[in-house]
Amino acid sequence: MALRRLMRNRLAGFALLIIIFLVIIAVFAPYLTPHQRDTVNLLRRHQPPSETYRLGTDDVGRDVLTRLIYGTRASLLVGLGATSLSIFIGVTLGAISGYFGGWIDHIVMRIVDIFMCFPFFLMAIVIASIMGPSIWTVVFVTGILGWTGLARMIRAEVLTLKQREFVEAARALGLPSISIIFSHILPNIVSIVVVNATLGIAGGILGEAGLSYLGLGVRPPEPSWGNMLASAQSMTALQFYPWLWIPPGIMVLLAVLAINIFGDALRDALDPKHKV
Repeated sequence: MALRRLMRNRLAGFALLIIIFLVIIAVFAPYLTPHQRDTVNLLRRHQPPSETYRLGTDDVGRDVLTRLIYGTRASLLVGLGATSLSIFIGVTLGAISGYFGGWIDHIVMRIVDIFMCFPFFLMAIVIASIMGPSIWTVVFVTGILGWTGLARMIRAEVLTLKQREFVEAARALGLPSISIIFSHILPNIVSIVVVNATLGIAGGILGEAGLSYLGLGVRPPEPSWGNMLASAQSMTALQFYPWLWIPPGIMVLLAVLAINIFGDALRDALDPKHKV
């Protein structure tokens, strides 16, 4: 039923095609361009778009289209990696907190409250400054700061589900608590996890773009959409070299918009009370 609801949403289908297109670009990046990613040619710096360089060249003569294609890898990797880390932490702590309750629930929720008090970019800048800029720093920072909302939702669902008859039956059979949580309760809230994972990828891409723009994300010469925007932040580039910042900006916008649209449609499709 959820699949039928999702397939009837044409906007979600179009968003899914964009996501698949971005994944294909990331996987087959070396085969999609004749230019090398890091080849420097100072004689061709700041070349406008042409037949040879479809999106022009940057300040050291590198092909912008090639770097844009390879940047898709970094941005999607950050989105997927950070989302995986935040889901692991959020689901684990939320499920344990909701199921056991008592002092365990109190401690976990106070930890959640502490993490929610920290401004994301302020803490991200501090952690990235300590660890040093790299793609794995961005994955760690975005993942370790993005699990609190999911943990609260998982806790609320587990508090409801642990009172159901099938959980009481599992307890009567003598199954261990961990087995009940991961084999009986979590499969019933997988829709929440899937929707949050989809939307979390978009947040990871935005986080990477922001940190890389500030110089604390993916380190050049490895390209990402964020550090491509950072390299074009001068007034000269903004006025005279629009091909340096418009393409990565469009890619960030396109990716985040497509993922958010698909995530919203997936949430509606998995909601049995929602009518399409």
